[in-house]
Amino acid sequence: MDIKQPAKQISILGLKVWKITGFIYSLILWIVAIGLGALVYVFDWPIWITIAAGILVLILTIMNIFIVPAIRWKRWRYEVREQEIELQHGVFVITRTLVPMVRVQHVDTVQGPILRKYNLATIEISTAATRHEIPAVDLEEAEELRHAISKLARVAEDDV
Repeated sequence: MDIKQPAKQISILGLKVWKITGFIYSLILWIVAIGLGALVYVFDWPIWITIAAGILVLILTIMNIFIVPAIRWKRWRYEVREQEIELQHGVFVITRTLVPMVRVQHVDTVQGPILRKYNLATIEISTAATRHEIPAVDLEEAEELRHAISKLARVAEDDV
């Protein structure tokens, strides 16, 4: 059985943003591992602690920079329809979500410094109970989607 995926994929630049973010997280992990290595030296603990921490951080670095962003980018899909927004995302577990337009309360676009550098934005969709996001969308498209979702949500609300 072939299940139809949502049609739209996020920007290819989103992959670069996630790799940069993974690099930053990995850098923090390396600093912690080096600090642990210093503690091992100062307190004369077994050297295997430093080796294990180094191997673990190396594996996490490879995962954070090369593997997870590529899978995440490949799996992230979305589609905005008249009655609903469909989202599909996940790395190891794929989640598919339908957000009914009548439940949408407001829509925001958000940009951090890395997204801004690549002219991307994240679309945040809020309902009464949940918040959903579509990450790494081209800024112009994100603004268009924000307005379109807002308009469709008002129309859906008026029809109820």
